[in-house]
Amino acid sequence: MRITKYISVLLLLVTISSFAQSRGIRIGYIDMEYILEKVPDYAEAKNQLEQKAQKWKQEIEVKKNDIKTLKESLNTEKVLLTKELIEEREEEISFLEKELLDYQEKRFGAKGDLMIQKTLLVKPIQDQVFTAIQDIAEAKKYDFIFDKSSDLTMLFAAQRFDISDQVVRVLTRIQKREQLTKKQLKEQEAKDAEEDMIDENPAMAERQRILDERKAAREKLIEEKKQAAEERKRIAAEKRQKLIDEREAKKNGTVIETNNEDDSNKNSNTEEKEISNEKELSPQEKRDAVIEERKQKAEERKKALEERKKKILEEREAAKKAKEEKSE
Repeated sequence: MRITKYISVLLLLVTISSFAQSRGIRIGYIDMEYILEKVPDYAEAKNQLEQKAQKWKQEIEVKKNDIKTLKESLNTEKVLLTKELIEEREEEISFLEKELLDYQEKRFGAKGDLMIQKTLLVKPIQDQVFTAIQDIAEAKKYDFIFDKSSDLTMLFAAQRFDISDQVVRVLTRIQKREQLTKKQLKEQEAKDAEEDMIDENPAMAERQRILDERKAAREKLIEEKKQAAEERKRIAAEKRQKLIDEREAKKNGTVIETNNEDDSNKNSNTEEKEISNEKELSPQEKRDAVIEERKQKAEERKKALEERKKKILEEREAAKKAKEEKSE
């Protein structure tokens, strides 16, 4: 068997060498075990097989225990039994042992129920995998595709030639397309074409990764600015409400209880000074204070807008530079 295997490998290498002399060849490989583990249908089929096998093993264990009990009983009672009864018991035990071996062969033998069930459940999934591999080979002009998990020994295999993930994607796409509308199907096809292009061009994959990281950084910066603006807005609203409560309390002659914990968190001394100043301000001074506050907010918005414009210009310049490097 080993000699036949090495002869097959040798013939395959000779064939590949003859192709290589005539034209450039393209070789890829897959890991069938890895692919099958990624297919949901295979996991379900494998689980069903394991449940059936476990049930059969339990039945075998029960038969073994019964035979063991009969043997122990015979050894205990042998001195009390006649020769004919002993032979009868031994014959019964031998029959049960033979029946157990037949049952084991029936369930777990080379042509047993487990192998038959595995063929029925797994073969359709394997056929899908083989079809996907053929489609990829035809579309991307592969001359040879090997199975890393098979008996064919691979002493070395570069990761860039592994198309296992491509096969998994093809199988996943087939399942998804059955549930998509026409519009969703068109969008999915465009996305699939982009993924295939990235597979063919590792440099493009790296550029896409950099672009995704920049996009994530921009989104994070925008979110942080948004949160900061919301926090400033909340603080300003609390301050205005507090001033209104103070005015109402002054009119009604009541005293507003302050929360010492909140005052400590927001610099209580500064707040008290601002409130005392507010009480001493005249109507004209109050209007001037409001105008001044609006001017300050306008300056802040203007500054934020300038920072945003500067950021956009920097990003455009970086994109332009990346494009120039790509062209070079």
